[in-house]
Amino acid sequence: MELARPYLLFLGDVPDALAAKTALGIVDWRPEWCLGQHRLPGCAADAKIPDLTIAEAAKAGAKTMVVGVVNAGGVLPEHWIASIVAALEAGLDVATGLHVRLASIPAIAEAAAKHGRKLHDVRHTSERFATGKGTPRSGLRLLTVGTDCSVGKKYTALALEKEMRARGFDADFRATGQTGVFISGRGAAIDAVVADFISGAVEWLSPAAAPGHWDVVEGQGSLFHPSFAGVSLGLLHGAQPDAFVVCHEPTRTRMRGVPHALPTIREVIDLTVACGRLTNPAIAPVGIAINTQALDETEARRVCAEAEAFHGLPASDPVRFGVAPIVDRLQALFPAGRRK
Repeated sequence: MELARPYLLFLGDVPDALAAKTALGIVDWRPEWCLGQHRLPGCAADAKIPDLTIAEAAKAGAKTMVVGVVNAGGVLPEHWIASIVAALEAGLDVATGLHVRLASIPAIAEAAAKHGRKLHDVRHTSERFATGKGTPRSGLRLLTVGTDCSVGKKYTALALEKEMRARGFDADFRATGQTGVFISGRGAAIDAVVADFISGAVEWLSPAAAPGHWDVVEGQGSLFHPSFAGVSLGLLHGAQPDAFVVCHEPTRTRMRGVPHALPTIREVIDLTVACGRLTNPAIAPVGIAINTQALDETEARRVCAEAEAFHGLPASDPVRFGVAPIVDRLQALFPAGRRK
């Protein structure tokens, strides 16, 4: 699918920034595509771009309203429908990464047909995937994994791709979630794939490549999260990663949305290796990405230094401090995959 730009980002009335991570991710990585944001009363998220009414956005040249939010179950709240219909009536297309299909809602489908506008369900694809086979394939792959969901796996993968390309690596970001697809313009939302075909979808997304080519695969969920571990495991088996980076948010004690305790970084490393060996016996950790957004800089550097010393792996905040140490490690371990 091809989305017309620029975007008006719809944030609805979400309760926090994490719930608006799709919109915030697009702004962080594609700011030139973002004309403004449209928020409903009570919205606690802010993408720090101009607040616009739908009419103002249409007049300013917006082409697509992107529903830039996530929630449990990927549902579309009923009180958001009026805003989507208004956008269609104003001449905008509408795109969403939610599980619900826009055209399944009669008022939205009718407005789109009446005004000749397009509805984009980024989470859904017409592609038919095979089951995963686990057969070794050429090329190199790096996967970001997490101690929890929403800890920075996508940002880490994008930062790694950027640093690797700056050094002359032949590297491509592979999006596995709706925000990544919005940012990269390609990919597949793995959590919308029927369970039997998750690993096959990732094999399709990251096919055989030149021996020195790196696919940097965006991780999803956590092997320890009771809601999303199935997606995480299928993604791990399909990616067959040669290397992985553990992503962690150090201020959390419980996993997001459930009462379960957060696993340690060591537990994630050990389980990722144990499960990943099924399709790549040589899988190895190459770094730790720590989301220090909730910490001041002194504390952030201390936490990264402690993690690095304890685990014997380079540790850094990809946004705050960059990923150069992790790419240094990658170069040292995989000299054949360094350059184009």
